[in-house]
Amino acid sequence: MKILIIPGLTLPKVSDQDLERIRQAAGDDAQIVVTSQKEAALHAADAEVILGLVPKPLFDAAPGLRWVHAIASGVDMFLYPDFIESEILLTSEKGLVGEHLADHAFGLLLMLTRQLATAHKLGADSWNHRPEMRFKEIELTGATMGVFGFGGTGRAIARRAAAFGMNCIALDRDQVPTSDEVSEIWMPHRFEEFLANSDVLNICCPLTNETRDLFDESAFDAMKDSAFLVNVTRGEVMVEEALVAALQTNKIRGAALDVAPREPLPEDSPLWSMPNVVMTPHTAGASQFRAQRNIDRFVRNLSYLVNNEPLEGVIDKTLGY
Repeated sequence: MKILIIPGLTLPKVSDQDLERIRQAAGDDAQIVVTSQKEAALHAADAEVILGLVPKPLFDAAPGLRWVHAIASGVDMFLYPDFIESEILLTSEKGLVGEHLADHAFGLLLMLTRQLATAHKLGADSWNHRPEMRFKEIELTGATMGVFGFGGTGRAIARRAAAFGMNCIALDRDQVPTSDEVSEIWMPHRFEEFLANSDVLNICCPLTNETRDLFDESAFDAMKDSAFLVNVTRGEVMVEEALVAALQTNKIRGAALDVAPREPLPEDSPLWSMPNVVMTPHTAGASQFRAQRNIDRFVRNLSYLVNNEPLEGVIDKTLGY
């Protein structure tokens, strides 16, 4: 078995100790090659397993590929027709990234609800704006957190929301299990009702054909004008023009975003300068634990593959998650 390891942003390196774990899981006959994305195709002709990202040229260069383990939680970059239609197994770190995404989501939300972004921007002058800042601050206790997509990230959001004294509702296209914080999972036919009941709407879904551009003018019209939108997962689920219009006309109260409909978002986008928007540059996915969690899953999955057992984090390529 030949294994290509292609480090990247979320997996910058693989330690010698982890390489040895991979070697032990794969067996003594395994060949392990650590390479760059640029050079990966040169080693791909006889590769059976890839840990990393597989754009179309690399896919074409790897006719013997059996399994790919992504170093990304979202896998939309893999979903080109040839890969979808192939027999290649795709797994990812889905379910492993929710904790730090949820931390980031609440950090952004509090920047708006507690006027932290305003105070930071004004610096020493913030003392002269105390009354207006206090007037805008709100407490989250008793508010309803709407969780759109109840996977690992959504569940982590709900746990934190409950700790803040919030009520939680969740919507998912699948009949996923409930949790201590969410007693019922709403189905997509209740989408507008879900929007109308959310004081904070947290987007926690993958990017699929169903979710792309879902948050359009009609969706923002259905939300409360006092609601906050939070998105730390996929920006392409939002229609940029509709989002900007909703924020400019106070159809929604504010937005806390780590992702944008276009990335990188151009400097001239109104979203950068709106007083009711806080943004970070797609950094919510960072954690000191992330790479090791994914390596651990890869090692477990490698053992499962060798022993013909089911893998963890399997992606349904037709659904996109």
